[in-house]
Amino acid sequence: MSMGPVRRLTRSFRLPDRTVRSRFTALYGVVFFLSGVGLLVIANVVTLGSRQVSTHVPGPEPVPQEAALAEARKQIDWLQNQLAEQHAAQGRQVLAGSAIALAVMAVVSIVLGRLIAGRVLRPLRTITAATRRITADSLHERLAVSGPADEVKDLADTIDELLERLEDAFAAQRRFVADASHELRTPLTTMRASLDVAVAKPEPAPPQTVALADRLRGELDQVDRLLEGLLVLARTQHGDLPDRAILSLAHVASEAVAARSSEITARRLTVHETADGDTPVRGSRALLRRMVDNLIDNAIRHNEDGGWIRVTTAADGENARLVVETGGAVLDPGQVAGLTRPFRRLGADRTGTGDGTGLGLSIVAAVATAHGGTLDLRARPDGGLRVGVSLPSVVGAERAGVPA
Repeated sequence: MSMGPVRRLTRSFRLPDRTVRSRFTALYGVVFFLSGVGLLVIANVVTLGSRQVSTHVPGPEPVPQEAALAEARKQIDWLQNQLAEQHAAQGRQVLAGSAIALAVMAVVSIVLGRLIAGRVLRPLRTITAATRRITADSLHERLAVSGPADEVKDLADTIDELLERLEDAFAAQRRFVADASHELRTPLTTMRASLDVAVAKPEPAPPQTVALADRLRGELDQVDRLLEGLLVLARTQHGDLPDRAILSLAHVASEAVAARSSEITARRLTVHETADGDTPVRGSRALLRRMVDNLIDNAIRHNEDGGWIRVTTAADGENARLVVETGGAVLDPGQVAGLTRPFRRLGADRTGTGDGTGLGLSIVAAVATAHGGTLDLRARPDGGLRVGVSLPSVVGAERAGVPA
């Protein structure tokens, strides 16, 4: 016999998940059922006692000498038997009626118990739904539950206080990153100027000094790019979106690819560009360009010589999508999922160039989230990486003036 129908039958009779509401419903039903059983037992005990008392009611005192005494006794016994049978029939009727009433009331109690439990737990469901909507980018929202000062309101107020502390902690962290990045730019500029002065002296510098200066300049440029990435990440996470405008996602992607034609040629990469429909989006011009630039840079940097890049833009209902795919070795999906965290990199096969900061995809994720979009990272089954960004599309008359 095939196990398929058995599995389907098992799934169809699967018990519902155990929730507080189901437990409350079971508790109300069991308590009412036990109370009804106790009431039924008491009623039947009283009925049985009444029947026993009426069965053993003594007849009138026998009067000797009368010939009709025996006939009277027979009549009394017959009447007593009839009365006992009537009491027994009434007891059975009471028992049957009580059992039916108990069954009906048990069903009614379960239904009422479920309704009452749902009513009692409704504030908790509201709190749960509101808490799930609040993310790291919307910590300013509060539950603000109204009602009597009971345990549920105390729980909601405690969660609001926790959200306030988290918001302060996140804001302090972002301010620290931005302030530290600004403060570190000054010594970096001083160090770069000192190197230029040392190398530009009238007397020729030794070759070792020139090589060391070039190496230090490269390291300073790397630190400068890192600080710039931290500034962009902190500004984006803080919700600072300057120079808002409407621009075409396909146009921005095409410009980013064209601006890197020399790098693409140097690594003998083949780029396939596909634009399917109009893809206008509203947001910060600088941040959206930075997001697309990071995606193209990531595709060029973490690729193999002679490889390929596929850039696809398309309109998907109310969203505009940008997908950048690259070939290469098969990647671990678990490691790919963590690339949006700052300073997360894959193995040496994707970081061998050494010119990345580890913030590229973190900035992409932050910019997409700040514009109400999402980032989707996937390891391609046949090797390489697929990065997809989905942003809310501009509709209606706002499309006018967007470059094709």
